Amino acid sequence: MRNPIFIALFCLTQSLISAQNSTPAKPRVLISTDIGGTDPDDNQSMAHLLMYSDLFQLEGLVSSPSYGEGNKEEILRMIDLYEKDLPKLRKHNKNLAKPKYLRSITKQGRKGNAPYQGFSTSTEGSDWIIKCAKKECTQPLWVLGWGGLEDIAQALHDAPEIQDKIKIYWIGGPNKKWSANSYAYIAENFPNLFFIEVNSSYYGFFSNTTEIDQVNNSNYYDTVIKGAGNLGLDFKKYYNGEIKMGDSPSLFYLMDGNPDNPERDSWGGSFEKINHSPRLIYNQTTSVKDSVAFCSIIEMHLKGPKSNFTSDDVCFQMEIPYGNATQKWPGYYLGNGDYAIRYIPKKAENLNYIFTSEIPEINGLKGSLVVTNLWPGTKHSTDYPLGNNWYSDKSNPELYDGKIQGGKTVSKWRKAILDDWAKRWNWLK
Repeated sequence: MRNPIFIALFCLTQSLISAQNSTPAKPRVLISTDIGGTDPDDNQSMAHLLMYSDLFQLEGLVSSPSYGEGNKEEILRMIDLYEKDLPKLRKHNKNLAKPKYLRSITKQGRKGNAPYQGFSTSTEGSDWIIKCAKKECTQPLWVLGWGGLEDIAQALHDAPEIQDKIKIYWIGGPNKKWSANSYAYIAENFPNLFFIEVNSSYYGFFSNTTEIDQVNNSNYYDTVIKGAGNLGLDFKKYYNGEIKMGDSPSLFYLMDGNPDNPERDSWGGSFEKINHSPRLIYNQTTSVKDSVAFCSIIEMHLKGPKSNFTSDDVCFQMEIPYGNATQKWPGYYLGNGDYAIRYIPKKAENLNYIFTSEIPEINGLKGSLVVTNLWPGTKHSTDYPLGNNWYSDKSNPELYDGKIQGGKTVSKWRKAILDDWAKRWNWLK
């Protein structure tokens, strides 16, 4: 009879090994990023991508800032830093991407979020997504969303046939707040996409488990990065060198095991199928009696006068306190006196809001909302039904990392990931 302790250790070892297998083939990758915007963690993730560019068939670097001042010039600036460090990096790995090629695939996408319909006009970035997706290739194009969904939604609108040629890993959460309209368009019209919607697991890589979005302190910069080339010097500018890299789990996912199986253990998380995307429709303001799951679509319709506003005109705003500031969300006129807005809360909290507008019937309306900490939560008749290839954060309570749903599926790999990266930082010293 076998020793049960031996069997347990063997199973644990096999589990760890399986979660660190190489991918079956070098994946084709297009990055959609809001780098240069309000959150500098994209710069950290871009440094990581460039230093691991030998592991991917990079086909696009698209600037897609649904909010803030993100632009492709910031991508190009990061490539410039990488180019300066490349001679040292190439001594250890000759397969890293060439800067000239990287610049050729850097494109500008939409600046700002989409109107209510979820799409607008094509951009250099959305056209590039279509071009890459349509390449004759046996492999799918992995579109990694580090920011808004606007260019992805635009590409799907302009060329719906690409839905069978792309696979998406999207860092949602706060990005979902800004891309509420584009997300709604995709969920409603392309439910059969292969879509990994990561609304919380990624926090497990960097966040304090009780205060979501608060970066954990570490000594990684001083012990590993400090003195490591131009990329290392630049890294200090973001969070004073503390590790956030909230978008990097999308890369970790493709670096580790078979990406066609989102339910496996991997550095980038482990996910489960969901068959609905929660959407609640209200024909008036809400109150504390109304409860929704975080990252749900809240669609409010308000009555007002008939007007000549176009569907792209922002004619009222929803103002919500955010720390010491106020965030403002755009509302639109749908015709026949119907004014509508979509809002997506990123975490569990009690929300208070007020509508502001030059329209007297809307200006000053107030409401509240209770947001719960389990996604996707209870089903509603107004939810968006999803197909068989839509995945999201695991809901098992045992996998919560504090308040972070699914957080343990990522946090347990943090040391292995950073130890692996440390080897490459040492190439620059």
